Amino acid sequence: MSNCETDDRPRVALVSTHGYVAARPPLGAQDTGGQVVYVLETARKMAQMGYAVDVWTRQFEDQPESEALCPHARILRVPCGGDDFLPKEYLYRHLNEWAEGALRLVERQNLKYLFVNSHYWDGGLAGEKLAQGTAAPHLHTPHSLGLWKLKQMTQDYPDSDQQLEKQYNFGERIRCETEMYARAHKVLATTPVQTDLLRSGYGVDSSRLALVPPGYDDNRYFPVGEASRQAIRRRLGFSGRVVMAIGRLARNKGYDLLIEAFALVAERFPDARLRLAVGGENMNPGEATIMAELWEQVRQLGLQDRVKFTGFVEEEEMADHYRAADLFVLSSRYEPFGMTAIEAMACGTPTVVTTHGGLFRVLTYGRHALFADPFDREDLGITMAKVLRHNLLARRLSRMGAYRARSLFTWTGITQMLVRLVEQPQPSHLDLGDDWDEPWRDEG
Repeated sequence: MSNCETDDRPRVALVSTHGYVAARPPLGAQDTGGQVVYVLETARKMAQMGYAVDVWTRQFEDQPESEALCPHARILRVPCGGDDFLPKEYLYRHLNEWAEGALRLVERQNLKYLFVNSHYWDGGLAGEKLAQGTAAPHLHTPHSLGLWKLKQMTQDYPDSDQQLEKQYNFGERIRCETEMYARAHKVLATTPVQTDLLRSGYGVDSSRLALVPPGYDDNRYFPVGEASRQAIRRRLGFSGRVVMAIGRLARNKGYDLLIEAFALVAERFPDARLRLAVGGENMNPGEATIMAELWEQVRQLGLQDRVKFTGFVEEEEMADHYRAADLFVLSSRYEPFGMTAIEAMACGTPTVVTTHGGLFRVLTYGRHALFADPFDREDLGITMAKVLRHNLLARRLSRMGAYRARSLFTWTGITQMLVRLVEQPQPSHLDLGDDWDEPWRDEG
């Protein structure tokens, strides 16, 4: 492991302040999901491409000040707001303290950055201060947008305005986002939907917008032959027609909507099973409440023998869980992108994705995946049933979904897009071509 502090390579900074950012993160823990994976994988790829990489985050609990991530990449942690975990919605209150500590470390180690890439609005506020203090360009990746999340949640919970504002701090978030986006050198949308809203809702000029989607590790997520798949199913105890969802235990993931729709599938297929690999290794009180509600829903629907909560899945086992399933469903109420769906597709698993997100815009219905509205029980249930009923459709989704994932979303390709924005800044808007605007023009 090389000493990243003394690297003579060009140095970049990635800033993601919330959640548990670590070389082996506890995925599924509070505020620790796809964004953490995005940042760590980007860091690893940039290190492979010849850069020294510092991943900046918050230090809390008993975390060390620094941690090696891979050769030429490390994680730097700066304390703020005390030793306890802080939810991302209110972390912004402590970021001035964070920035002061970060810049002291920058001065001590004489760090200079080619650019600073920040993530989410709290990381954006921190990254902006780090960029200003090091005279580096600031590239910001929102991951999700307050205006969009507010709209989706208000539609879902129309009588809960005060509760939503208290929990998610939308007013302060949207104000901070608007001001930060106006100052950033570039704002990097992850989907076409975000690009549209950044223009119309936040007033970001097209000259400072670029499109850089999330990616996946194609060395880990790939299809296997049927004999290998059956061996995986036996090892994991999968039987019957298995519908799967994987993710954090949060209301926006729509697991309750999926259970409701699965009841229709269960009526049609006696061997159908729903496996929910949701939550982290240790649940906080909010997650425990959601889990109890899901269990009660399963009981009321009489699906106790058909729905299994498998809990946290180790990162090393994720790909095999995707491969073992007959169908993967992304049922989110709102989902900026949906990395679990891309990973499932990459593993050759037929996939159904929500229409309340950005991913379906870059897929062709019936070729790469199927789409459904998770708020419409019949739409989601019948869509799932189509995949389980028609083997020809399932095989096509398996083959072409994997092709689509590999052609657009590997971490190597995504990281190259990010580097190109800095090293070849013209044109300022990254063009991904017909694959995004006309996704049917891809395989000939």
